[in-house]
Amino acid sequence: MAGRPMSRTPAALNEAVSAQMQRMPRERTKPEMLLRRELHRRGMRFRVNYGRLPGRPDIVFTRVKLGIFVDGCFWHVCPSHSTMPKNNAEWWRAKLSRNVERDREKDELLISCGWRVLHVWEHEDTHAAADRIEALYLSLRHAFFAPPEGLS
Repeated sequence: MAGRPMSRTPAALNEAVSAQMQRMPRERTKPEMLLRRELHRRGMRFRVNYGRLPGRPDIVFTRVKLGIFVDGCFWHVCPSHSTMPKNNAEWWRAKLSRNVERDREKDELLISCGWRVLHVWEHEDTHAAADRIEALYLSLRHAFFAPPEGLS
């Protein structure tokens, strides 16, 4: 392990790998933009990367308290498409498992604030994901804005 200081926490393989990871887009990814365009095309209006909420969901419908995360298969360990790098495997295993752990923590925080959370994988068909979101949005909207029992 020449060239790398010994530490309890594994480190990125080298500065080039670290710099490359920092350049990876966190917002406005292709799958996210496709989904946003489809939702907008359907007349659905939302906020993007809403910083007032824990975890800054990618897409937020504030009126019905619905937060959407568009998760990358590699970074969020998709059960269908995830692969574990062989190079510096210990570091990657810790990094990716912490990402999943952080996702669950953000979900729990949002739920405790009265929000619904939906995750969409980057590999999902855009129209199918938009259908799921729209159905949930409409059911929440109906529940929030329905007249009280006996008043119609």
